[in-house]
Amino acid sequence: MHRIGIISDTHGLLRPEVAEVLQGCEVILHGGDINNPDILDKLNQIAPTYAVRGNNDKEWAKDLPETLSLKLYGINFFMVHNKKHIPQELKNVDIIIYGHSHKYEEKSVDGHFMMNPGSCGPRRFTQPITFAVLEVEDDCSYRVEKIEIAHMPKRAKSDIEEAEDLLQEVTARDTKKLVKSVMRDTDKKLSVEEIAVKNGISKELAEQICRLYLTHPGVSADGILGKMGL
Repeated sequence: MHRIGIISDTHGLLRPEVAEVLQGCEVILHGGDINNPDILDKLNQIAPTYAVRGNNDKEWAKDLPETLSLKLYGINFFMVHNKKHIPQELKNVDIIIYGHSHKYEEKSVDGHFMMNPGSCGPRRFTQPITFAVLEVEDDCSYRVEKIEIAHMPKRAKSDIEEAEDLLQEVTARDTKKLVKSVMRDTDKKLSVEEIAVKNGISKELAEQICRLYLTHPGVSADGILGKMGL
């Protein structure tokens, strides 16, 4: 059995989890939007890599083809970044690989198996991180294994880390003036979101100042800064 890694839209990021899976592949196919040659260098160190040029692959990628036809282990492939650019008639093609949308897709159309492995680079909004491995048997039969990188929630920060983040944000400005402005806006009964936007600070920082002000009647700006360790 032969294993072919199918990826797309890395956008300058080769995740360790992706590289680990690709280590078991004999060939890698990349559907474009690579973003820099270092990614191709790293992929070729894992296995021979065939790639097409994506719309975000600029001058450095001028020698990469926009479309690519190749035969691997008895399977005829056609590759292009955007499926809108797939020719109307393709002869002797078994599998069409494309990318661009960042959305995983598998479907059969007019005798072709069409596949978008999705994106395994930086996460776009809440879209999943996906790619695929194609397993080809000696009789040219094949199956696709979709692989999704689980979304790891951000680790909760400790109180010290939170304070350090706030300190970094606040020390870049007139801290006392900022706190007084938030106190005035709180008296005006503005929402935390409105206060954050008006003062150009994060919602978390605005919320902390408001909470200290409201829970310590009569507290001064200096007092709030003291309680924040600033």
